[in-house]
Amino acid sequence: MHNKLISLLIASVLAAPVFAQNAVTDVQRNVSQQTRIEDGLKSGQLSTKEAGKLEREQAAVSREEQRALKDGKLSQREKNKIDRMQDKASADIYAEKHDAQTGNPNSVSSKRMQADVQRNVNQQKRIEAGIKSDELTNHEVAKLEKGQARVEHKEANAARNGHISAAEERNIQHAENKQSRKIHKEKTDMDVRG
Repeated sequence: MHNKLISLLIASVLAAPVFAQNAVTDVQRNVSQQTRIEDGLKSGQLSTKEAGKLEREQAAVSREEQRALKDGKLSQREKNKIDRMQDKASADIYAEKHDAQTGNPNSVSSKRMQADVQRNVNQQKRIEAGIKSDELTNHEVAKLEKGQARVEHKEANAARNGHISAAEERNIQHAENKQSRKIHKEKTDMDVRG
């Protein structure tokens, strides 16, 4: 019995970095997808409306990451589901960037969406850094991904008609500021990965 307990303890200690690595990989993909959306807006390959559709898909991925990490663990089944969702999102980004529609990267709405998506990139990078430095537990990452989903959903709703008004932008910025404070709070509390 004693040997089994020691073996189980060793296995759980060795598994912790695997869970952390899976979370880092998922967040790295979030950064990559958001960067591709931003680049598409800047180049005119994506219209504001198209970017909004892609942000809705990113919100779904973030919600799934939140659900998967809520219990502090990321099973292989959950990881596979997130990977499939990310693969579909990646293909959709490619398709939208290479279709006949174009956007005006200098329009007010595109500039607003570019700034919002850049902020998503920055927030995801902060979450990624928190995972790598062990400042964030999987439970905390789950909470933060829920917040990211909320912001992405607001962006998607605002861009639905292809135009982001000043009021909609203020609403998005308010949500982004709230998310930024949450990231700071979770990274600086005393919870440790384990």
